[in-house]
Order: sequence, then structure tokens, then C-alpha cells
Amino acid sequence: MEQALVHQPRSLVALIIFIFVLILQFFDKYLTHLKTKASVSEKDAQLRAEIKQLLKEAAALSEPSTFAQSAKLRRMAATKERELANSQESAKKEIKASVILFEKMLMVSKILTYLTFIVYFWRVPVAAISKELVQPFGKFLSWKSGGFVNDSVMVGVIPWLILSNRVGRYFCNKVFK
Repeated sequence: MEQALVHQPRSLVALIIFIFVLILQFFDKYLTHLKTKASVSEKDAQLRAEIKQLLKEAAALSEPSTFAQSAKLRRMAATKERELANSQESAKKEIKASVILFEKMLMVSKILTYLTFIVYFWRVPVAAISKELVQPFGKFLSWKSGGFVNDSVMVGVIPWLILSNRVGRYFCNKVFK
């Protein structure tokens, strides 16, 4: 009965740490997504439609007698493509400028959160896992947390943070794909 009470808080601590790390990973992935996302405005959509229309008209005028008209339409389409590229580039710069501050704040909060967890749970096991499940990695997972108790490996905070970080990043990549 006493062992069940001892394992319950450890499992809860491991879950809380994992949830904090997962939330931080979601914020990081969302900011990366915002930074790389090109803004699709009505003007950009209208320019794309005009370019498509001009190229379609130029393709229809591909005979030797209408070559000059076709070349003129292609040049107009190329000009609009440059305008579209410039518009998208300026939109990306605006987004990057606004996201940089949030990225820095997120990095500082990650560092502070991880350091807080490490200091608070130093040499305290955050989870207990059966020895058979983690056979070759038992010593690594129990680093600075007390090793083995009964048939369980006591997982330390640093290996748990590393594992939670990797799993959280994998999960976020799958969700934001």
C-alpha cells in the first residue's frame, strides 16, 4: 500500500513535466510555422490570378504571326511575378520582425522552466519504470536519481526532460505537418 502512494506522486510529476515540455514545443512549432508562412492577401491572390490569365492568353497566341503579342503578355506576366515576389518578401519580413521577440521570450522561458525542473527535482526520481522495459538504458535513465529500487528503474529529471523534449518535438511535427 505504501509503495502505491510513493509511485503516484512520481507519475504525476513525470506527467506534469511532460505536459510543460509539450506546451513549450507547441509554442515553438507555432512560431516557426508563423515565421515561414507567407501571408496570402487578396492582392496576392489577385496578382496570381492575373499572372495565370496572362500566361494562358500568351500560350493561345503562340503562332508566328502573333509572336509579338505573346511576348508582350509574357513580359507583363513576368513583371507581375516580380511584384508578387516583392509583396510576399515584404510580408515575410514583417512577420519575422514580429515573431523574433516572441521567439526570444520562448527561449528564455524554456531555459528557466528546464532549470527550475532540474534544480527542484535534482537527485529525486520523477518516475519509476520496470527494469525489463528499459533494459539497456537503465543506467542512463536513472542518472542522478537513485538507480534501481526493487525491479524498477528510478528515472532522473535530466533524462526525463531529454526524453520528453524528443517525444514532444516528434508529436508537434506530426500535428503541424
